[in-house]
Amino acid sequence: MQTNLADFMKNTRDGEEADAILRSCVHCGFCTATCPTYQLLGDELDGPRGRIYLIKQVLEGAAVTAKTQTHLDRCLTCRNCETTCPSGVKYGRLLDIGRKVVELRVPRPFAERVKRFVLKEALLRQWIFRPLLKSGQLLRPLLSKPMQDSLPRAQGAGRWPRRQHARKMLLLDGCVQPGMAPNINAAAARVLDVLGVQLILAPKAGCCGALRYHLNDQEAGLNDMRRNIDAWWPYVSGADAVEAIVITASGCGVTIKEYGHLLEHDSRYAAKALRISQLTRDLSEILPAFEAELASQLEGKIKQRVAYHPPCSLQHGQQIRGQVEGVLRAAGVDVTLCADSHLCCGSAGTYSVLQPELAMALRDKKLANLTATEADVIVSANIGCLVHLQSGTETPVKHWIELIDQALAQSARA
Repeated sequence: MQTNLADFMKNTRDGEEADAILRSCVHCGFCTATCPTYQLLGDELDGPRGRIYLIKQVLEGAAVTAKTQTHLDRCLTCRNCETTCPSGVKYGRLLDIGRKVVELRVPRPFAERVKRFVLKEALLRQWIFRPLLKSGQLLRPLLSKPMQDSLPRAQGAGRWPRRQHARKMLLLDGCVQPGMAPNINAAAARVLDVLGVQLILAPKAGCCGALRYHLNDQEAGLNDMRRNIDAWWPYVSGADAVEAIVITASGCGVTIKEYGHLLEHDSRYAAKALRISQLTRDLSEILPAFEAELASQLEGKIKQRVAYHPPCSLQHGQQIRGQVEGVLRAAGVDVTLCADSHLCCGSAGTYSVLQPELAMALRDKKLANLTATEADVIVSANIGCLVHLQSGTETPVKHWIELIDQALAQSARA
């Protein structure tokens, strides 16, 4: 694709990166076939190829309109198109650059600005988010049916292991997951404790930065990333350095693995950010090393039929496929994927709040395919997917590590 960047983009870091990405696109359209929003809306401008054209026009100095912004907003950033693309177009990065420029050129309506501000501020502050969540859970009977469905039911975290181990890894607690599903990280800690690994939480670490960054407050998102690097650095440097940074929410994992690229322009943080990215592992990348031990302890313990929904941030963002299913099958679990398992469920971070109609349509399509597997339980690897899917079904939706944890507990009691 030939480009002619406008003066305001020439000789800038974003401009040079966008130019290289645009030139790698060959207009083939393979991406369109696997784009969830194009499948729903049938509009070329609501598919990756159309959005690439829009971004190209914006970066070349064309007028930017609210219509342009709407088409970019409708993108889930699921990155399915990146998996499909034969030319390796880094669409997700191009979208971030395009959205950043459009955000500066097109003022949003007041109500939309307020909604985005609340999402950026309330979700990241535990002292705001947790009381609001608990209040909603207590008042559930008084809420409308859609609001009841969107609220996860209250649950406890259970016991956090206290044993010390020679092998140590860091765990990202995250922002919304500790409130919505505190058992996930505790379950991961208990499972790894049984396997001889101690998980450590860094008190000052928080949101991975994805929430603000993908709401076009990119500098604030980068500051969240810098804060995490500062919080983790004492644990990853020196003689007692941890082996890895373990992530139980794949949406966080895909962002942290990109710290090195996102902060490569920052002389103070570039080297540290790259090191953090290199150490980061999704939980599904840690457990395969223990498959034999899990198999010996769990054979026949998990009798439920399980459907696994692979999050886009894992299968497309991190390009990790087959790991979760492999661990579960090694543990004797009857696990299956549903039809069109490569397609997004519609959660996509804050997308389900900002684009509810599209998000619900995608959720219902995904749940129809998951229901067809006749599974007793649905598992996934990202908090957003879990909450979004659970809002539309009575079938339990859990993190896959919770199954392993529950089975290990049963085994210990036997």
